Amino acid sequence: MAGRITIDLFVSLDGVAQAPGAPDEDPSSGFPYGGWQAPVAGETDGRQIGTGIDAMDALVLGRKTYDIFAGYWPKHTEGDAEGRIGRKFDAIPKYVASRNRLEPAWQGTTQLGTDAVAAVAELRERHDDIHVIGSVDFVQSLLAANAFDELLLWVYPVVIGQGKKVFPDGAAPATLELLAPPVVSEKGAVLLRYGPAGPLRTGDMSEPEGAA
Repeated sequence: MAGRITIDLFVSLDGVAQAPGAPDEDPSSGFPYGGWQAPVAGETDGRQIGTGIDAMDALVLGRKTYDIFAGYWPKHTEGDAEGRIGRKFDAIPKYVASRNRLEPAWQGTTQLGTDAVAAVAELRERHDDIHVIGSVDFVQSLLAANAFDELLLWVYPVVIGQGKKVFPDGAAPATLELLAPPVVSEKGAVLLRYGPAGPLRTGDMSEPEGAA
């Protein structure tokens, strides 16, 4: 049985996924709101995220997100909560989509080939539970190619107004299906799990559903 590819994203109500975790995480294009997730993160989302990380057996990252992770997680492998994540990321294979040559110092890192989207799809034959975390630019390529099984969105109750969006103008049209009931955290974040459901369909709201 082929493995599954899950895209994990933390987004604002207006769809921004840039630098949720720390003030200096990704200040590109002058983004001033790094660390926006922290004040609205709760125990429920933390528990759900931890469960997902425990289950994964491969990690796929875009180059910018990889550099952020490689500079942080190998130094945070001690203790219970954060150390649990650091130890997991340190132990599992990591695959990086990058147009430029990568000389990784983080153990278990492999650079994907020139067709990174196809290379990620091939990982289904080698791993059971593959997760793509963050990596917004690369994620847009995966979404456009339907090269994923689940889009896991944590939507937080903040409006940012600028930054990298998961679905910017020009995103590939598509229809998604909800795979499970939403999960709501105590601070108002909502977990939505979607799977691909074919091309975008249009209709006429004035016509009853199923009418000839």
